[in-house]
Amino acid sequence: MNLNTDVGRMESVLRGRRDDGAKLLVVYITGGYEGWEAAVETAAAAGADAIEIGIPFSDPVMDGPVIQEASQAALEAGATPASVLAAVPNLDTGVPHAVMTYYNLAHHPGHERFAATLANSAIDAAILPDLPLVESGPWRQAASEAGVETIMLAAPTTPDDRLPELCAASKGFVYAVGLLGVTGERSALASTATQIAQRCKSVTDKPVLVGVGIGSPEQAVEASVVADGVIIGSAVVRRLLDGGGADGVGELVASYRAALDAG
Repeated sequence: MNLNTDVGRMESVLRGRRDDGAKLLVVYITGGYEGWEAAVETAAAAGADAIEIGIPFSDPVMDGPVIQEASQAALEAGATPASVLAAVPNLDTGVPHAVMTYYNLAHHPGHERFAATLANSAIDAAILPDLPLVESGPWRQAASEAGVETIMLAAPTTPDDRLPELCAASKGFVYAVGLLGVTGERSALASTATQIAQRCKSVTDKPVLVGVGIGSPEQAVEASVVADGVIIGSAVVRRLLDGGGADGVGELVASYRAALDAG
């Protein structure tokens, strides 16, 4: 299978939405946290173009304090990769699903087995933020053969001579990391968010979405002046932690959707 030409469901849906003039909205929710399934469905109904489901991990690299808190609660409640993935085929969303977790969960069972498990669990794409591009080939090959798109992360520190290769390797969309650091809301959009989006857009025609540090609908609009859209995670998970439930998540996602649509 050619890793450079295949377009899967995630990328096809997002390209179509972008080409129709929409700014893209991907919503992250921690799998296994109380009420997460209803929150996923409500987020999709409120206007998310795709859902990113976090598989809780005990030693995260990218997750900030809000997502870490939700992940720890999910783990303490008995969540496992198997239990989270088993729930996904029953979700009524109508949009593509990605998982975000860490490479050990792919390495331990083996690439082919993990990729097949994702594919059989209605997962369209995977984000493994601690797997660097130079070591990602075997996983990307196994994932591609199983029909799972591997979304790669472009950081503000990614060198110019490496960026085209990274964007070419990424499937689904290119995840432009808005700032150096862990996930979490910030009071203002970092200048690096639009800079990395512009750099990615200059070397790829794939959808480029900014994640990490998007703290408000206004910041989402600001980032999307350059990027094709945004990923929001910590703000959504905070609603769950604060007891807002699925309804609170739906209201928040709807506010981002309305802001992006209004421009």
